[in-house]
Amino acid sequence: MNENVLGIIAGVLTSISMIPQLIKVIREKNVDDISLVMLLVLISGLSLWVWYGFVKDELPIILSNAFAVLVNISLLVCYIMYKKS
Repeated sequence: MNENVLGIIAGVLTSISMIPQLIKVIREKNVDDISLVMLLVLISGLSLWVWYGFVKDELPIILSNAFAVLVNISLLVCYIMYKKS
């Protein structure tokens, strides 16, 4: 298998992994079971992967992790909106 195809498949799978959680949060408007620290660490790590992708000029790394950053930032926005004070 071509290494770029493998990278794209891995990137797509990891990028979409949080979409079911995001959909559940949007539907239920409940973020009680979401860890803010986990979200912040994950967004930070994914952002570093995007940076690494630019340094290495690797489009699959850049695209998949940039998409994952957007999904997780959306989840963070929901967390802020729906968190009960």
